[in-house]
Amino acid sequence: MNIGDKAPEILGTNEKGEEIRLSSYKGKKIVLYFYPKDNTSGCTAQACNLRDNYADLRKAGYEVIGVSVDDAKSHQKFIEKNELPFTLIADTDKQLVKQFGVWGEKSMYGRKYMGTFRTTFIINEEGVIERIISPKEVKTKIHASQIL
Repeated sequence: MNIGDKAPEILGTNEKGEEIRLSSYKGKKIVLYFYPKDNTSGCTAQACNLRDNYADLRKAGYEVIGVSVDDAKSHQKFIEKNELPFTLIADTDKQLVKQFGVWGEKSMYGRKYMGTFRTTFIINEEGVIERIISPKEVKTKIHASQIL
């Protein structure tokens, strides 16, 4: 997915098993943020920064939706533990991460593996991607201010 592309109508299923559709957020801008894994330090810092600035993001017309390949049960624990006020999509079949081009080969300590690149897509009120914050640009501890 690139700037100017229309985001897919069906984004996936959240931690409650509900289908998340783009049309449910008509008139709002969406912060669709992809992150590697629940309950890891960087992902927790990012989620908590978005939580702490959630009121300001909402005031600016944004709705936050997180996405990782963790399952719904993992998302529920992550939400409860960190008191997250937004929904998380459980992309267990990796359909959304592949559609948005954020799934690929990563390496850590010389070990190669497949994973999610931390990337944020800002989708406008018309469902069109208007901004992408790339993995190199995302700062987990101040992510909300990057969006605002």
